[in-house]
Amino acid sequence: MIRILAVDDEVEVCSMVKLYLTKKGYQVFTANSGEDAIKIVKEERPHLVLLDIRMPGMGGIETLKQIKEADKEIGVIMVTAVKDEETAKEALKLGADDYITKPVNLKYLDDVLMVKIAMMTG
Repeated sequence: MIRILAVDDEVEVCSMVKLYLTKKGYQVFTANSGEDAIKIVKEERPHLVLLDIRMPGMGGIETLKQIKEADKEIGVIMVTAVKDEETAKEALKLGADDYITKPVNLKYLDDVLMVKIAMMTG
């Protein structure tokens, strides 16, 4: 079963994504901070991480760096409410696979996940 970690400081966003992806048959974990995300990455080894860029404390870019240090193979899709091309470019340079904006379009998210999973599983 594909394991996905949704990371967002907004609890409602994590709940919505978890509900949607669980119905699609994924095993979904959630974290509300970068620090919690790193712990879950190390313990649960998700295949994919949906990572909010703007969070208090450890932000998405620093969290991305630490996720990639822990496991270079994990797919990371950055999520943000702010359309910030410089941050998007930095995230992609650091190993993020894609970048989507809030409010999250669940159909688009589904498409992005299917493509990434197909690439990972061959």
